[in-house]
Formats: sequence, structure tokens, C-alpha cells
Amino acid sequence: MLPLNLLDTSMLLSGIEVGTHYYWDIAGISLHGEVFIISWLVIFLILGASFLATSKLEQIPQGWQNFMESVLEFTTDIARNQLGESFYRPWVPFVSTLFLFIFGCNWAGALIPWKVISLPEGELAAPTNDINTTVALALLVSVTYFYAGIRKKGLGYFGRYLQPTPILLPINILEDFTKPLSLSFRLFGNTLADELTISVITLLVPLFIPLPIMGLGIFASSVQALIFSTLAAAYIAEAVE
Repeated sequence: MLPLNLLDTSMLLSGIEVGTHYYWDIAGISLHGEVFIISWLVIFLILGASFLATSKLEQIPQGWQNFMESVLEFTTDIARNQLGESFYRPWVPFVSTLFLFIFGCNWAGALIPWKVISLPEGELAAPTNDINTTVALALLVSVTYFYAGIRKKGLGYFGRYLQPTPILLPINILEDFTKPLSLSFRLFGNTLADELTISVITLLVPLFIPLPIMGLGIFASSVQALIFSTLAAAYIAEAVE
């Protein structure tokens, strides 16, 4: 017989669901409904913030315009530091969008108490704790840096696989597979681990103790957005150098 307190703890922990989703069946295709809901919410928030910041532009920015210009300056620095002064400008929108979307998704999962909203199955959470979301973002980065390299160098871009020696051809090809793998699993693993840690601690010690862990999770989610967008810019820089 398990002690009563251990039994209660086991029952609480069993309430934490991993890998359970609320599916939408559209034309025979199953979609993760909770991922689409939160992703659309984040996209609408980004679009709304951008609209508010640009609806009434002032020569001396104030309020929301000043805040959004500070955000843009930050993401521009990411692109400039990786791509250099000569190449960074065309890629600022892509890097900025990546950063803001991942940042918004991570913070939406960390700050908003989604558990109060009941779904028939699964629960609302950060879209980045779903491997499908992070793989899609990583593949988008891969397609983008291939596009950047081919646009800059033409088919000569593929000559890099033979550099510095043709013996390294298999390793150079393998590198293009490991890049999206590392991008997707790093973001997915950190987001999922953070949400599981907070869920377990909240169930075991619901008052006060989870707060510093939640603060650390918010900081870590911000760092993950920075790492992902920085690596995306670095891969593009590698393709066009």
C-alpha cells in the first residue's frame, strides 16, 4: 500500500498530460487545434501592435511608437551583427518576424493561465512546445538560407559542399540536416521542459515557490527566441558570404 500523501501526489502528477492534443479534422486532415488558436492569437497581437505603432507616426516617437521602434532596433541589431552592414537590410523583416513570433508564443505559454479554459482534449499552451511548430520554423529557416545563397551565387552556391576538399562532401551535406534538427529540438525541448517543470511544482507546492521558477522560465523563453533568430541570421550570413 502506498502512503496516502504519496498516492495523492501520484494522482496529481497523472493529471499532467503530455502529447495530448485537441484535434480539428478538416478535409480528412487532423490539425492540432490548440496550436493554431494560440499561434493566431500571437499573430493578431503582433499585427495589432504594428498597426498601433504606425497608424499615427510622429517625427519624435512617443508611447507605443517609441516602444515598437526600440523592438525593431533590437531585431535589426541581430541581423546586422550576423550579416554585416552590406547584407543585413533585406533580412531584417524575416529575422524580426521570427523573433517576435517565437517570443510571443513562449510568453503566451508562460504568462497566460490557459488551464482555466477547458478543451474537450488536451489544453492550450505555447505553440512552441509542439514539435510540429518548431520543425516548421526550422525548415522555414533552412529554405530561406538556401534561397539566400542561390539568389546571391546562383547554382555556384552548391560548390560550397566541395570546400575545402571534396572529401568533406558527406559531412557538408549532413550539416544541412543537423541545422534544422538542432534548431527545432532546442526550442521544443526548452519550452516543453519549462512548462512541465512549472506544472509539477505548481501541483506539489501551489503557493509562492513556483513564482521564481516562472520568472526563470520567462527569462529562458526570451533567450530561446533570441538564440533562434540569431542562428537563423547566422545561417543566412553563411550562405551569402
